[in-house]
Parts: sequence; C-alpha cells; structure tokens
Amino acid sequence: MKTATRVTDNMAAQSASRMLNQVFKARMSKLSHAVLGAVVAGVLTAGWQAAAVAAPRDQAKRLHDRLTGTPPSDTLLTQMTSMVQSGDALGAARLAIDPANVESKGFYNVTLKNFSTPWTNRDRTVFAPLNDYTATVIGMVRDNVAFNTLLSADLLYTGSTSSGAPAYATTNNNHYQYLEDNDSDLRTVLTSQSQSALSGLPAAATAGVMTSRAAAQAFFIDGTNRAMFRYTMLNHLCNDMEQVQDTSRPPDRIRQDVSRSPGGDSRLFLNGCIGCHTGMDPLAQAFAYYDFDETQARLVYTGGAVNLKYQINIDNFKPGYVTPDDHWDNYWRKGPNRALGFSTAQSGSGTGAKTMGQELANSEAFAQCQVQKAFKAVCFREPGNSSDRSKVSQIVTSFKSSNYSMREVFAEAAVYCMGD
Repeated sequence: MKTATRVTDNMAAQSASRMLNQVFKARMSKLSHAVLGAVVAGVLTAGWQAAAVAAPRDQAKRLHDRLTGTPPSDTLLTQMTSMVQSGDALGAARLAIDPANVESKGFYNVTLKNFSTPWTNRDRTVFAPLNDYTATVIGMVRDNVAFNTLLSADLLYTGSTSSGAPAYATTNNNHYQYLEDNDSDLRTVLTSQSQSALSGLPAAATAGVMTSRAAAQAFFIDGTNRAMFRYTMLNHLCNDMEQVQDTSRPPDRIRQDVSRSPGGDSRLFLNGCIGCHTGMDPLAQAFAYYDFDETQARLVYTGGAVNLKYQINIDNFKPGYVTPDDHWDNYWRKGPNRALGFSTAQSGSGTGAKTMGQELANSEAFAQCQVQKAFKAVCFREPGNSSDRSKVSQIVTSFKSSNYSMREVFAEAAVYCMGD
C-alpha cells in the first residue's frame, strides 16, 4: 500500500509539474510574442522615420540624375535636399541645371545633346555627332534665349576661340567634331554668333536651325525641299504629314511634279496626295531659294532666283503651280488644322523661311511639342494619363509666360516626376 501510495504521489507530482511547465511556456510564449511585436514595431517605426527623412534626399538625387545623367556631389545633394525638404523642389531643379553650377555639365553635354540630335538627321537617330544645329539648341537653352525664335533667329552657337577647335566652316563639321572628341564643356565653351556673319547668308534669309549647315545637309539636299518642311513639322510641332492631312483646302498651289492621277487613278490624288500637298506646298515655297550643294558641301542661297528643284518633273501635271518666288501662305489657318493653334499675332503669310519659321514656332502646337519632348526626356515616358496631360498643359502655359524658357520647362517636368 505504501508503495502504491508513493507511485500515485509521484504521478500526481509529475502531472502537476507538467501543468506548471505548460503554463510557464504559454506565458513565456505570450511574453515572447509581445516582446517580438514591440521590437518589430520599433524597427518599423524607425524605418518609417528613416524613410520620411530619406525621401527628400532620394527626390533630390532623382532630380539631379534625370536632369544631368550624373550623380551629384554630397555637397550639392545636401543643398538640393534641403531645398526639396523646405518645399522648393523647383529651385533644386533649377540649381541642378544652372550653367553657373559646374556639376550641370551633363545636362548640356548629354541630356540636351541627346534631346536635340534626332532633329538633325533623317533617321532621327541620337547617334550623330555634335553639329551647328545641336550646339545652337544647347546654347539657346543655356542662355534662356526665347525658344520660339528657334526657327527664325539670326543665331548660331560655336565653340569659343579658346576651345582649341578649328574655325567654324560652312563646308564641314570639323569645328563641332573637335569639341565633341575633346569632351569640351558645352556649359561654358559655346558662344553665340550671328549666323549671317558666319554663313554669308543675308540676315533676312537666316531662319534659326533650319538654315544651319546640319539641317541643310539633311533636308535641303536633293529632293524638292519638302523634306525640310516635313521634318520641321515632325520635330517641332510633333505632327507628321499624315496627321495634318486635309482634303478640304484648295489645291491651287500644288506644284507640277505631283501627278493628279497617280497610277492612272485620280481618286488616289483626291483622297490622299491632296491632303498633304494643299497645306505643305504653299508653306514649303518659303524655301524656294535654298539648296545644299553636294560639290561644295554647303548651303547655297540664290536670293531672287527659284531653285531648279522646284521645277523638276513638270510634265507630271503641266497645269500645276509654277513657283515664282519664296512667298508662302498658311492654308491650315482654316479647316481642321486650326487646332494647331496658329498665333493671331502672325499674319499667316509672308516671304522667305524666316517669317515662315515665326509662323510655325508661335503656334500652340510648337509649345506643346517642346514640353512633351522635355517631359519624355526627364520622366523617361510619354505623358500617359490625365494627371500627366494636365501637368503638360500647365507647363505649356508657364513656357509661354516665361519667354519660352526651355530650361524652365526641363526643371518643371523633372519636379513633377521626381517622386515616380
């Protein structure tokens, strides 16, 4: 009996011990979870606090990276972070591309060169050398020259005399190739020049980048000079010919080289060809005195004498328009292409490429196009939703009110996308 009692007492003790252990473990488990939860909460809180502190710095870095393509120094990043944190992100963006800031070189040498190079060649490739067209775009942005004079100014940018580059030449690109090969700082080395003094063109015949050597070589060479008009529309109004077709305009200025029954079918002309040529031909008449001479490798201006290319294939339609001079008219001021927003401050007609360039560059489509391209350059995407489109519209308004400052456009677009 005593033995049985001891066994029973031992079993009871073991059972009690197991129960105490289970209670202890349960309490410890709850305590561990509580402690762990507190630790996790503390870590997360610290992380959130760190993120709150780091966000402006990340945004400042993104501003600089996207605008210049290079990381900022710690000193500059700290300064930009402080500005972002205080609500002056636009000031931080302006600082990043301020030509007085030595770290802004990448904006001029890389971002702006890549931005404008596709406009200078028919392939629209970024893989083309620096030239007088791209250098002029870069210089105008740097100096805040009103960008709506891009297609009309008597202006060209070259390297300074201290750059070591060979002199500017109307027959080759050696001057700009030297600047690129030697990684010259375009932020400081570019100087504004009178295009007429460099090229020998009459001042009234200069038309900004359209009469640069690079543009002439790409778009005045051979052909009928319609290429210069088409690529100007494509590059600076963001519309190709198919997008501005209008068969409702009168065809009285369509040249003789355009067949009225291509392939023997006049419907092709009436429903297709006419849509582009009724607007394009009266405007492209502004280029009647220009050509790119392949033998001389230079732009040639024959003031008062219509270039022979305006008279090629005259037998295609003898009753067609014969170009007598460089007078142009904008037929697109009426009809659906009024949506391009031509300025009421312009007359809609004139003489020569300069005044035609003013007609195009003072349109709403020109301003919209520049902003869209800058948006894509720093946001790495097209404007794709209502918020993007609203911002683009806002920047267009700012662009025009800031005397067409492209530097300001880049800064505003970068700020909008700094939190992407």
